[in-house]
Amino acid sequence: MKNIGELMKKAQQVQSQVNILQTKMEKQEFTGTAANGAVAVTLTGKGLAVNVKIDPSVVDPADIETLEDLVQVAINAARNASEEAMAAEMEKIQHALGLPANFKLPF
Repeated sequence: MKNIGELMKKAQQVQSQVNILQTKMEKQEFTGTAANGAVAVTLTGKGLAVNVKIDPSVVDPADIETLEDLVQVAINAARNASEEAMAAEMEKIQHALGLPANFKLPF
C-alpha cells in the first residue's frame, strides 16, 4: 500500500486537473439534434442553452407536441454529448495519473 503522503499528493493532482477540466468544459459547446437535424440545440458544458434552431418544416401549429418532443430529444442529445466528453476527459486524467480506469473519483 502506498504511503498516505503519496495518496494525498495524487488526490491534490486529481482535484487540480478536475478543476481545470470543469473550467474548460463550461466554455465548450455541445449540439444535439433531432429529426435529421431539423431541430438543433446547442448547450454549454454547464448546460446553458446558447442556440436553438428549428427548421420550419417541423413546425405544425396543429401538432405542437411533436415539436416539443423534438426539442426535448435535441436537448437530451446535447446533454449526453457533454457528459460523454467529460467522462472521456476524466478517463484521460485518471490514466495520466496512473489510476485504474474503473476508479471512481469523489468529485
